[in-house]
Amino acid sequence: MKYRKKPVVIKAVQLVKGNDAAILAFMYETDCPFEVVDGGMDIHTLEGVMRCATDDWLIQGVQGEFYPCKPAIFEATYEPAGE
Repeated sequence: MKYRKKPVVIKAVQLVKGNDAAILAFMYETDCPFEVVDGGMDIHTLEGVMRCATDDWLIQGVQGEFYPCKPAIFEATYEPAGE
């Protein structure tokens, strides 16, 4: 059988240079546990600590969980939902 992903709205921010204010605002607004490291940040996910590298997206899922997502996957899966 085939299945379609349910339309849900998530919060996300992309880790790109010059986006520091938006990244920090996202981190503190969502209470995402993280440590800044060379080339990105380590975030605490349901699967343990994962690296969110430069250009990756950091996503807060529908149950409040966090996970990194590569840009190509994010672009194929999500579209802007407005504010």
